Amino acid sequence: MLARPLLLLLALAPAARLPGAHGAPGRATLRPGGEREVTAAPAAPSTPGQPVSEGERLRLAEGKAAGGEARSTTKKPVRVKVVKKKVLKKKPKASAQGAATEQQPQCPPLGLESLRVSDSQLRASSIKRYGLGAHRGRLNIQSGIHDGDFYDGGWCAGHEDRDQWLQIDARRPTRFTGVITQGLNSIWTYDWVTSYKVQFSNDTHTWQPGRNGTEEVVFLGNKDPETPVLNALPTPVVARYLRINPQTWFENGTICLRAEILGCPLPDPNNIYSWENEPVPTDKLDFRHHNYKEMRKLMKEVNEACPNITRVYSIGKSYLGLKMYVMEISDNPGQHELGEPEFRYVAGMHGNEVLGRELLLNLMQYLCGEYARGNPRVVRLVSETRIHLLPSMNPDGYETAYKLGSELVGWAMGRWTYDGIDLNHNFADLNTALWDAEDNELVPHKFPNHYLPIPEYYTFPNATVAPETRAVIDWMQKFPFVLSANLHGGELVVTYPYDMTRTYWKAQELTPTPDDAVFRWLATVYATTNLAMVDDERRLCHYEDFAREGNIINGANWHTVPGSMNDFSYLHTNCFEVTVELSCDKFPHESELPREWENNKESLLVFMEQVRRGIKGVVRDKDTEQGIADAIIAVDGINHDIRTGIAGATGRSPRPSEVETVCKTERLPGPATESCIRQELWVGLRDQRRVSRNSRC
Repeated sequence: MLARPLLLLLALAPAARLPGAHGAPGRATLRPGGEREVTAAPAAPSTPGQPVSEGERLRLAEGKAAGGEARSTTKKPVRVKVVKKKVLKKKPKASAQGAATEQQPQCPPLGLESLRVSDSQLRASSIKRYGLGAHRGRLNIQSGIHDGDFYDGGWCAGHEDRDQWLQIDARRPTRFTGVITQGLNSIWTYDWVTSYKVQFSNDTHTWQPGRNGTEEVVFLGNKDPETPVLNALPTPVVARYLRINPQTWFENGTICLRAEILGCPLPDPNNIYSWENEPVPTDKLDFRHHNYKEMRKLMKEVNEACPNITRVYSIGKSYLGLKMYVMEISDNPGQHELGEPEFRYVAGMHGNEVLGRELLLNLMQYLCGEYARGNPRVVRLVSETRIHLLPSMNPDGYETAYKLGSELVGWAMGRWTYDGIDLNHNFADLNTALWDAEDNELVPHKFPNHYLPIPEYYTFPNATVAPETRAVIDWMQKFPFVLSANLHGGELVVTYPYDMTRTYWKAQELTPTPDDAVFRWLATVYATTNLAMVDDERRLCHYEDFAREGNIINGANWHTVPGSMNDFSYLHTNCFEVTVELSCDKFPHESELPREWENNKESLLVFMEQVRRGIKGVVRDKDTEQGIADAIIAVDGINHDIRTGIAGATGRSPRPSEVETVCKTERLPGPATESCIRQELWVGLRDQRRVSRNSRC
């Protein structure tokens, strides 16, 4: 009685593959008159060390459940009347992120770029030299300036034939879904692979090629050295080892590539590496990438959850009109309180360096939640500091990077603003004017050593100044910031001013500020509390070993950056600012975000707490007891003064002292435009001496 309904369903269905004996795939054929015959293909032998596709694994399981060969025939044709009804359905509009998700395999990267995959997991058939070894075949890895460096820009084979390969050991059974490749990173040569095959193994002895059905697949590779190309496997394959086998390459170059592999690790209780479990964050935060709309939504949710300590405001708009939102966190949001220092974090100056953006969004959530729970550390931080968080200084660039996705954005796409400006070089160059004045012995009597004015040419309407830059400058001038950090990505190091070399023709030169000791301290505070930076076993991101110097470096001694925000902030305002390179991977995959939060959480908090160090107080008129604004405060031996802000408050200078400083002032006779303020600074030192110092006038 059950045979006829089954035959009816078979007549309606197209030719299909059904499980056969021992789980082998079956073959269905349609005979004249509607008769359908189903036969089973012979079972495939099970070979140790031989990988199988995910579809084959499922069919094997179904076959074992079926328990034998399926064969059924009909002797009478079955006529079925089918009435087709056309139904119009509106297709939902796919978001940009939704479209990107549909195009990309769901499995995350194994971690060649983020360094989760160690050098020992990479092997090659041959290498051109050690600097071009298998360990350099990582997506987006950067080379040194000179060819032949110990650390070069990719893997290059030692021979030019189709037997060369780059091998990745996933260390456990993995469901491989895709391969991403680039060419060699070099300013001198052009090398990339134009096509390749993929092979799989479980034991490195038996290798099976990637197939599309029965046909071996040759994937199209790259057309230039830098643009990442993703090839999704026709069918995901479960194996432990994967090889990329180049077939053709740029005719004027050789076999060179950088790669990332996409795959989902599978549980394997017999594998010792499965016990290497990373700590899971206990903070319940939104660990994912947020586009402009989602960022606004999250900031609004934090504001609604903690309206008593948060305020969201905009400092301006990008070239495309996206608002540059800031989250303020304070016990009295919207108000500057006397003696309460102003602090800022800035992220997303380069739109494709996205980790800082997500960390600041996580930090908003964390401070809101911990304040509500009464965490004494957070309560003190929020009560004694006015915190400003700008998660996206370049929202246009971020949207460009976000649409491509974390693995396909490359090293530079989205770095610049929509109109092609690098914001890290777009601030007014105040360094040159200061150094020229110092060379002519005009500082500080005829030329200031602080609060340097913006050059007139920079203010012209036709000046090449991005609207994002102008918005941040207005923001700096509006709030008396004391301390700041600019969050970048692509390395693991903290840099401090000056960022521009004093010798204009040098690409690298140690160029310290008068406050070099303080800047080194601030950089060290972040670097020594960052879990990734203090890991003694971590490999280099690219080619520079910053760990030898404690993961800090003078910016100009790394590479010169004229017009940097750090230098401008130091010379035009009271604010001391450093740059934090947060990770080797500029655009980490979402699966990496919880780990990155754990790496940086303590650093973000302890760096903010440094705003409480140093001198604080109010400069008052001796007779009226009123605060005096713009009073110049100088310290002997440091050729960089600071000024009081509104109502004469100094906030806090980051210059460290053992105890707080008491300030007493009296107005001296003189022209109103050049009123001098004598400051008697009673500085408590370790030996309790008192030192009297006068400000320059």
